[in-house]
Amino acid sequence: MIRQLSLLSVSRLVINIRIAIISCFLVGLPGLAIAEQPLTKIAFGSCIRQDKPQPIWNAVNAYHPEVFVLTGDNIYGDSEDMKVLRAKYDLLGNDEGFKKMRQQSRLLATWDDHDYGVNDGGIEYPMRKESQVEFNRFFKVPANSPRRSRPGVYDSLSIGPKGKRVQFILLDTRYFRTKLKRWPDPKKRPTPGPYAPNPADDASVLGETQWKWLEDQLKQPAEVRIVVTSIQAVAAENGWETWNNFPKERQRLFDLIRTTKADGVVMVSGDRHLGEMSRISAKETGIAYPIVDFTSSSLNQPSNPKNKHEPNRYRVGENYLLVNFGTIEINWTGKTPAVTLAIRDIDGKVVLKHKAF
Repeated sequence: MIRQLSLLSVSRLVINIRIAIISCFLVGLPGLAIAEQPLTKIAFGSCIRQDKPQPIWNAVNAYHPEVFVLTGDNIYGDSEDMKVLRAKYDLLGNDEGFKKMRQQSRLLATWDDHDYGVNDGGIEYPMRKESQVEFNRFFKVPANSPRRSRPGVYDSLSIGPKGKRVQFILLDTRYFRTKLKRWPDPKKRPTPGPYAPNPADDASVLGETQWKWLEDQLKQPAEVRIVVTSIQAVAAENGWETWNNFPKERQRLFDLIRTTKADGVVMVSGDRHLGEMSRISAKETGIAYPIVDFTSSSLNQPSNPKNKHEPNRYRVGENYLLVNFGTIEINWTGKTPAVTLAIRDIDGKVVLKHKAF
Protein backbone atom coordinates (compact mmCIF):
# COMPACT_ATOMS: atom_id res chain seq x y z
CA MET A 1 0.00 0.00 0.00
CA ILE A 2 2.79 2.39 0.89
CA ARG A 3 4.62 1.45 -2.32
CA GLN A 4 1.43 2.04 -4.35
CA LEU A 5 0.92 5.45 -2.82
CA SER A 6 4.54 6.30 -3.48
CA LEU A 7 4.25 5.30 -7.12
CA LEU A 8 1.02 7.28 -7.42
CA SER A 9 2.70 10.35 -5.93
CA VAL A 10 5.62 10.03 -8.34
CA SER A 11 3.22 9.67 -11.26
CA ARG A 12 1.35 12.81 -10.25
CA LEU A 13 4.62 14.68 -9.84
CA VAL A 14 5.70 13.71 -13.34
CA ILE A 15 2.36 14.85 -14.76
CA ASN A 16 2.60 18.19 -12.93
CA ILE A 17 6.13 18.73 -14.20
CA ARG A 18 5.00 18.05 -17.76
CA ILE A 19 2.12 20.49 -17.41
CA ALA A 20 4.47 23.14 -16.02
CA ILE A 21 6.91 22.65 -18.90
CA ILE A 22 4.13 22.87 -21.50
CA SER A 23 2.69 25.99 -19.84
CA CYS A 24 6.08 27.71 -19.84
CA PHE A 25 6.49 26.86 -23.50
CA LEU A 26 3.07 28.24 -24.43
CA VAL A 27 3.34 31.58 -22.60
CA GLY A 28 3.80 34.37 -25.11
CA LEU A 29 2.76 32.43 -28.21
CA PRO A 30 0.11 34.38 -30.15
CA GLY A 31 -3.54 33.44 -30.12
CA LEU A 32 -3.14 30.50 -27.73
CA ALA A 33 -5.66 29.84 -24.99
CA ILE A 34 -4.01 28.70 -21.78
CA ALA A 35 -6.51 26.76 -19.67
CA GLU A 36 -5.89 27.68 -16.07
CA GLN A 37 -7.54 29.55 -13.21
CA PRO A 38 -9.46 32.61 -14.46
CA LEU A 39 -7.74 35.95 -14.08
CA THR A 40 -9.14 38.30 -11.45
CA LYS A 41 -6.38 40.92 -10.97
CA ILE A 42 -4.49 42.57 -13.82
CA ALA A 43 -2.25 45.62 -13.59
CA PHE A 44 -0.62 47.80 -16.23
CA GLY A 45 1.43 50.94 -16.67
CA SER A 46 3.66 52.92 -18.99
CA CYS A 47 6.38 55.51 -19.28
CA ILE A 48 9.30 54.43 -17.09
CA ARG A 49 12.45 56.51 -16.83
CA GLN A 50 14.94 53.70 -16.36
CA ASP A 51 17.52 56.08 -14.86
CA LYS A 52 15.19 57.43 -12.17
CA PRO A 53 13.88 55.83 -8.95
CA GLN A 54 10.87 53.55 -9.42
CA PRO A 55 9.27 53.25 -5.96
CA ILE A 56 5.86 52.48 -7.47
CA TRP A 57 6.89 48.85 -7.97
CA ASN A 58 6.44 48.40 -4.20
CA ALA A 59 2.73 49.15 -4.58
CA VAL A 60 2.44 47.06 -7.73
CA ASN A 61 4.01 44.06 -6.04
CA ALA A 62 1.85 44.50 -2.93
CA TYR A 63 -1.22 44.37 -5.19
CA HIS A 64 -0.08 40.94 -6.51
CA PRO A 65 -1.42 41.10 -10.07
CA GLU A 66 -1.58 37.82 -11.92
CA VAL A 67 -0.58 39.68 -15.10
CA PHE A 68 1.26 42.98 -15.52
CA VAL A 69 1.11 44.71 -18.91
CA LEU A 70 3.65 47.31 -20.02
CA THR A 71 1.87 49.45 -22.60
CA GLY A 72 4.90 51.33 -23.94
CA ASP A 73 7.70 53.79 -23.24
CA ASN A 74 9.12 50.97 -21.16
CA ILE A 75 12.48 52.72 -21.42
CA TYR A 76 13.49 56.09 -22.80
CA GLY A 77 15.84 54.73 -25.45
CA ASP A 78 15.64 57.52 -28.04
CA SER A 79 18.63 56.39 -30.05
CA GLU A 80 19.64 54.72 -33.30
CA ASP A 81 22.46 53.00 -31.43
CA MET A 82 21.34 49.57 -30.26
CA LYS A 83 24.07 49.49 -27.61
CA VAL A 84 22.36 52.48 -26.01
CA LEU A 85 18.93 50.80 -26.10
CA ARG A 86 20.33 47.56 -24.69
CA ALA A 87 22.07 49.37 -21.82
CA LYS A 88 18.86 51.19 -20.94
CA TYR A 89 16.81 48.00 -21.02
CA ASP A 90 19.36 46.37 -18.75
CA LEU A 91 19.14 49.31 -16.35
CA LEU A 92 15.40 48.76 -16.08
CA GLY A 93 15.88 45.01 -15.75
CA ASN A 94 18.24 45.45 -12.81
CA ASP A 95 15.79 47.53 -10.77
CA GLU A 96 14.90 45.45 -7.69
CA GLY A 97 11.21 46.33 -7.75
CA PHE A 98 10.92 45.53 -11.44
CA LYS A 99 12.73 42.22 -10.94
CA LYS A 100 10.34 41.24 -8.17
CA MET A 101 7.32 42.11 -10.32
CA ARG A 102 8.75 40.02 -13.14
CA GLN A 103 9.20 37.08 -10.80
CA GLN A 104 5.71 37.10 -9.30
CA SER A 105 3.53 38.23 -12.24
CA ARG A 106 3.25 37.19 -15.86
CA LEU A 107 4.70 40.09 -17.87
CA LEU A 108 3.24 41.17 -21.22
CA ALA A 109 4.45 44.15 -23.23
CA THR A 110 4.23 46.24 -26.36
CA TRP A 111 6.20 49.38 -27.17
CA ASP A 112 5.63 53.09 -27.77
CA ASP A 113 7.87 55.72 -29.31
CA HIS A 114 10.68 56.08 -26.76
CA ASP A 115 11.44 52.38 -26.44
CA TYR A 116 10.85 52.01 -30.19
CA GLY A 117 13.76 54.41 -30.56
CA VAL A 118 12.63 57.93 -31.44
CA ASN A 119 10.18 60.45 -30.00
CA ASP A 120 6.81 60.35 -31.81
CA GLY A 121 8.35 58.05 -34.42
CA GLY A 122 6.72 55.67 -36.84
CA ILE A 123 7.66 53.94 -40.08
CA GLU A 124 10.35 56.53 -40.77
CA TYR A 125 12.59 55.30 -37.93
CA PRO A 126 15.51 53.61 -39.74
CA MET A 127 16.47 51.16 -36.96
CA ARG A 128 13.10 49.57 -36.33
CA LYS A 129 14.25 46.04 -37.26
CA GLU A 130 17.20 46.26 -34.91
CA SER A 131 15.08 47.79 -32.16
CA GLN A 132 12.66 44.87 -32.39
CA VAL A 133 15.56 42.49 -31.77
CA GLU A 134 16.38 44.34 -28.53
CA PHE A 135 12.70 44.31 -27.49
CA ASN A 136 12.51 40.55 -28.05
CA ARG A 137 15.73 39.98 -26.12
CA PHE A 138 14.68 41.97 -23.07
CA PHE A 139 11.17 40.54 -22.86
CA LYS A 140 12.44 37.00 -23.45
CA VAL A 141 10.15 36.41 -26.41
CA PRO A 142 10.16 32.66 -27.21
CA ALA A 143 12.35 31.60 -30.13
CA ASN A 144 9.35 30.20 -32.02
CA SER A 145 7.13 33.26 -31.51
CA PRO A 146 6.09 35.16 -34.68
CA ARG A 147 7.54 38.23 -32.98
CA ARG A 148 10.94 36.72 -33.81
CA SER A 149 10.21 36.31 -37.52
CA ARG A 150 7.73 38.98 -38.62
CA PRO A 151 7.98 42.79 -38.62
CA GLY A 152 6.37 44.46 -35.59
CA VAL A 153 5.85 43.43 -31.98
CA TYR A 154 2.06 42.89 -32.08
CA ASP A 155 0.95 39.77 -30.24
CA SER A 156 -2.02 38.07 -28.57
CA LEU A 157 -2.66 35.62 -25.78
CA SER A 158 -5.79 34.15 -24.17
CA ILE A 159 -5.75 33.04 -20.54
CA GLY A 160 -8.39 31.11 -18.64
CA PRO A 161 -10.91 28.29 -19.06
CA LYS A 162 -13.86 28.37 -21.44
CA GLY A 163 -16.43 30.85 -20.21
CA LYS A 164 -13.81 32.85 -18.28
CA ARG A 165 -11.26 33.70 -20.96
CA VAL A 166 -9.31 36.95 -21.03
CA GLN A 167 -7.76 37.76 -24.40
CA PHE A 168 -4.85 40.20 -24.51
CA ILE A 169 -4.37 41.88 -27.89
CA LEU A 170 -1.14 43.87 -27.92
CA LEU A 171 -1.03 46.27 -30.86
CA ASP A 172 2.06 47.79 -32.46
CA THR A 173 1.25 51.45 -33.21
CA ARG A 174 4.83 52.30 -34.30
CA TYR A 175 6.41 49.94 -36.82
CA PHE A 176 3.95 50.61 -39.68
CA ARG A 177 2.55 54.00 -38.70
CA THR A 178 2.60 56.85 -41.23
CA LYS A 179 4.66 59.91 -40.28
CA LEU A 180 2.66 62.46 -38.30
CA LYS A 181 1.28 65.62 -39.87
CA ARG A 182 1.77 68.96 -38.09
CA TRP A 183 -0.44 72.03 -38.09
CA PRO A 184 0.90 74.43 -40.75
CA ASP A 185 1.02 77.41 -38.39
CA PRO A 186 2.04 76.36 -34.83
CA LYS A 187 0.92 79.73 -33.43
CA LYS A 188 -2.63 79.25 -34.74
CA ARG A 189 -3.11 75.57 -34.01
CA PRO A 190 -6.50 74.72 -32.43
CA THR A 191 -5.11 72.00 -30.14
CA PRO A 192 -2.62 71.96 -27.24
CA GLY A 193 -0.45 69.48 -29.14
CA PRO A 194 1.29 70.06 -32.50
CA TYR A 195 -0.32 67.33 -34.61
CA ALA A 196 -3.11 67.75 -37.14
CA PRO A 197 -5.42 64.98 -38.34
CA ASN A 198 -4.25 63.23 -41.52
CA PRO A 199 -7.34 62.20 -43.53
CA ALA A 200 -5.43 60.53 -46.39
CA ASP A 201 -6.72 57.15 -47.51
CA ASP A 202 -3.23 55.65 -47.51
CA ALA A 203 -2.29 56.92 -44.02
CA SER A 204 -2.06 54.04 -41.56
CA VAL A 205 -1.54 53.24 -37.89
CA LEU A 206 -1.25 49.45 -38.04
CA GLY A 207 -0.41 48.56 -41.65
CA GLU A 208 -2.53 46.12 -43.67
CA THR A 209 -0.92 42.93 -42.39
CA GLN A 210 -1.56 43.87 -38.77
CA TRP A 211 -5.10 44.97 -39.59
CA LYS A 212 -5.88 41.53 -41.04
CA TRP A 213 -4.29 39.88 -38.00
CA LEU A 214 -6.39 42.05 -35.66
CA GLU A 215 -9.57 41.05 -37.47
CA ASP A 216 -8.67 37.40 -36.94
CA GLN A 217 -7.98 37.99 -33.23
CA LEU A 218 -11.28 39.77 -32.63
CA LYS A 219 -13.09 36.72 -34.02
CA GLN A 220 -11.47 34.42 -31.45
CA PRO A 221 -13.66 33.31 -28.51
CA ALA A 222 -13.20 35.35 -25.32
CA GLU A 223 -15.36 36.81 -22.57
CA VAL A 224 -13.09 39.82 -21.85
CA ARG A 225 -10.72 41.35 -24.42
CA ILE A 226 -8.02 43.77 -23.33
CA VAL A 227 -6.83 45.66 -26.41
CA VAL A 228 -3.48 47.27 -25.59
CA THR A 229 -2.77 50.36 -27.67
CA SER A 230 0.19 52.48 -26.62
CA ILE A 231 -1.56 55.69 -27.69
CA GLN A 232 -5.10 56.73 -26.79
CA ALA A 233 -7.84 55.50 -29.13
CA VAL A 234 -10.91 57.33 -27.81
CA ALA A 235 -9.58 60.76 -26.73
CA ALA A 236 -9.50 62.91 -29.85
CA GLU A 237 -8.94 66.60 -29.10
CA ASN A 238 -5.53 67.14 -27.52
CA GLY A 239 -3.37 67.29 -30.64
CA TRP A 240 -0.74 64.98 -29.21
CA GLU A 241 -0.29 61.41 -30.39
CA THR A 242 -3.65 59.61 -30.57
CA TRP A 243 -5.48 57.46 -33.07
CA ASN A 244 -7.26 60.64 -34.12
CA ASN A 245 -4.04 61.76 -35.84
CA PHE A 246 -5.45 59.38 -38.46
CA PRO A 247 -9.26 59.72 -38.16
CA LYS A 248 -10.06 57.14 -40.84
CA GLU A 249 -7.91 54.59 -39.01
CA ARG A 250 -9.64 55.40 -35.73
CA GLN A 251 -13.01 54.88 -37.37
CA ARG A 252 -11.72 51.66 -38.94
CA LEU A 253 -10.83 50.38 -35.48
CA PHE A 254 -14.34 50.97 -34.15
CA ASP A 255 -15.88 49.57 -37.35
CA LEU A 256 -13.81 46.39 -37.01
CA ILE A 257 -14.99 45.80 -33.44
CA ARG A 258 -18.55 46.30 -34.67
CA THR A 259 -18.37 44.06 -37.75
CA THR A 260 -16.58 41.22 -35.94
CA LYS A 261 -19.16 41.46 -33.13
CA ALA A 262 -16.33 41.21 -30.62
CA ASP A 263 -17.73 41.18 -27.09
CA GLY A 264 -16.04 42.43 -23.94
CA VAL A 265 -13.53 44.89 -25.44
CA VAL A 266 -11.70 47.16 -23.01
CA MET A 267 -8.86 49.31 -24.35
CA VAL A 268 -5.83 50.25 -22.26
CA SER A 269 -3.30 52.89 -23.21
CA GLY A 270 -0.44 54.97 -21.84
CA ASP A 271 1.82 57.68 -23.26
CA ARG A 272 0.08 60.79 -21.87
CA HIS A 273 1.67 61.00 -18.38
CA LEU A 274 -1.76 61.05 -16.78
CA GLY A 275 -4.45 58.62 -15.75
CA GLU A 276 -8.00 58.86 -17.06
CA MET A 277 -10.89 56.91 -18.49
CA SER A 278 -12.45 57.85 -21.82
CA ARG A 279 -15.75 56.35 -23.00
CA ILE A 280 -17.33 56.59 -26.43
CA SER A 281 -21.01 55.72 -26.71
CA ALA A 282 -22.56 52.84 -28.62
CA LYS A 283 -24.59 55.40 -30.56
CA GLU A 284 -21.47 57.10 -31.88
CA THR A 285 -19.62 53.92 -32.93
CA GLY A 286 -22.45 51.55 -33.80
CA ILE A 287 -20.90 48.93 -31.49
CA ALA A 288 -23.39 47.15 -29.24
CA TYR A 289 -21.82 48.65 -26.09
CA PRO A 290 -19.71 51.69 -25.12
CA ILE A 291 -15.97 51.39 -25.71
CA VAL A 292 -13.76 52.37 -22.78
CA ASP A 293 -10.15 53.50 -23.22
CA PHE A 294 -8.39 53.29 -19.86
CA THR A 295 -5.15 55.30 -19.71
CA SER A 296 -2.42 54.85 -17.08
CA SER A 297 0.80 56.89 -17.22
CA SER A 298 3.43 57.48 -15.88
CA LEU A 299 5.04 54.95 -13.55
CA ASN A 300 7.66 57.44 -12.34
CA GLN A 301 7.15 60.82 -14.06
CA PRO A 302 4.33 63.12 -12.90
CA SER A 303 2.53 65.23 -15.50
CA ASN A 304 2.63 68.96 -16.07
CA PRO A 305 -0.15 70.58 -13.96
CA LYS A 306 -1.51 72.37 -17.04
CA ASN A 307 -2.71 69.00 -18.36
CA LYS A 308 -5.39 68.95 -15.67
CA HIS A 309 -7.72 70.75 -18.05
CA GLU A 310 -6.61 69.07 -21.26
CA PRO A 311 -9.62 68.82 -23.60
CA ASN A 312 -11.28 65.40 -23.81
CA ARG A 313 -15.03 65.31 -24.32
CA TYR A 314 -14.99 61.54 -23.76
CA ARG A 315 -13.40 61.71 -20.31
CA VAL A 316 -15.37 60.17 -17.46
CA GLY A 317 -14.76 62.13 -14.25
CA GLU A 318 -11.34 63.69 -13.71
CA ASN A 319 -7.80 62.86 -14.74
CA TYR A 320 -4.90 62.16 -12.40
CA LEU A 321 -1.51 63.78 -12.96
CA LEU A 322 0.81 62.12 -10.43
CA VAL A 323 2.64 58.81 -10.91
CA ASN A 324 0.24 55.90 -11.14
CA PHE A 325 -0.53 52.41 -12.36
CA GLY A 326 -3.79 50.91 -13.57
CA THR A 327 -5.66 47.86 -12.33
CA ILE A 328 -8.38 45.73 -13.88
CA GLU A 329 -10.40 43.50 -11.57
CA ILE A 330 -12.76 40.87 -12.98
CA ASN A 331 -15.59 39.31 -11.02
CA TRP A 332 -16.75 36.08 -12.66
CA THR A 333 -19.57 35.18 -10.24
CA GLY A 334 -22.41 36.66 -12.31
CA LYS A 335 -23.87 35.55 -15.63
CA THR A 336 -21.49 37.97 -17.33
CA PRO A 337 -18.11 39.22 -16.06
CA ALA A 338 -18.03 42.49 -14.11
CA VAL A 339 -14.92 44.55 -14.91
CA THR A 340 -13.76 47.32 -12.58
CA LEU A 341 -11.01 49.75 -13.58
CA ALA A 342 -8.91 51.80 -11.18
CA ILE A 343 -6.00 54.22 -11.18
CA ARG A 344 -3.75 53.72 -8.15
CA ASP A 345 -1.19 56.14 -6.78
CA ILE A 346 2.40 55.56 -5.70
CA ASP A 347 1.18 53.85 -2.51
CA GLY A 348 -1.39 51.69 -4.27
CA LYS A 349 -4.35 53.77 -3.11
CA VAL A 350 -7.28 54.03 -5.52
CA VAL A 351 -7.61 57.59 -6.82
CA LEU A 352 -9.98 56.96 -9.76
CA LYS A 353 -12.42 54.08 -10.14
CA HIS A 354 -14.91 53.17 -12.84
CA LYS A 355 -16.96 50.24 -14.08
CA ALA A 356 -16.14 49.15 -17.62
CA PHE A 357 -19.16 46.80 -17.78
